[in-house]
Amino acid sequence: MIKTKRIKQIQDYIFEHQNASLDELCSVFNVSKNTIRRDIQELVELGEIKKVYGGVAVNAEALVSFNDRKTRNQGSKELIAKAAADFVEDGDVLFIDSGTTTLEMIEYIKTKNLTIVTNNLDFMINALPYENLNVISTGGALERKTNSFISLKPFNLLQSYNINKAFMASTGISLTNGVTNASPLESETKTIAIERSSQVFLLVDRDKFDKYGLMTYCRLDQIDYVVTDELPRENYQEYFSMNKIQLVVADEQE
Repeated sequence: MIKTKRIKQIQDYIFEHQNASLDELCSVFNVSKNTIRRDIQELVELGEIKKVYGGVAVNAEALVSFNDRKTRNQGSKELIAKAAADFVEDGDVLFIDSGTTTLEMIEYIKTKNLTIVTNNLDFMINALPYENLNVISTGGALERKTNSFISLKPFNLLQSYNINKAFMASTGISLTNGVTNASPLESETKTIAIERSSQVFLLVDRDKFDKYGLMTYCRLDQIDYVVTDELPRENYQEYFSMNKIQLVVADEQE
């Protein structure tokens, strides 16, 4: 089995069972203890899994609360949101994803006439003063850790809408695992939003590159625009060029 695929499967297994012993992982994945230790170390460095006596467990802080994340890289988030908002035009039908960076977009689109479909509770609250913003909730149950709504039904309301532009958030992106998210509960909504959108914008700061969360919700080549705050490494630039993904570096917009 390819190493990256095995590590992803190990990660999924640990998240499903919450914890696992080294012997258990060796048996399930049919590899040596030395191999498991090396694979586990890579997952530990991502911050979502921690070592415990005799094995590993899910790091309780892996899904950082929404309010805690709002304070991180605030300046970068605002730059990225402003750059992304430049692509919004009067009359657009948008999907605004849950996320601290996408939330910042409200400041730069609040004067436009828009229809906005969103699962982002904080975005809905912040949009209340602006009657020119027609806000539609995706509905579902409230996921309090991310202040977003998740679908609990086979039919998702998003499947009814034709969206011009989707502005997506991510726990991390990589060339091997695509666009990922830490919460399995949100992933279905994100996937459907991308399928229903004519153009997809991914808003990620420089710290999200070469990171990945529990669930891949879309391939990287399904994205049309990547909006970030720093030029990524050359391998990403080459991939974006080959797949006709437009790279927007926010600090160049100032």
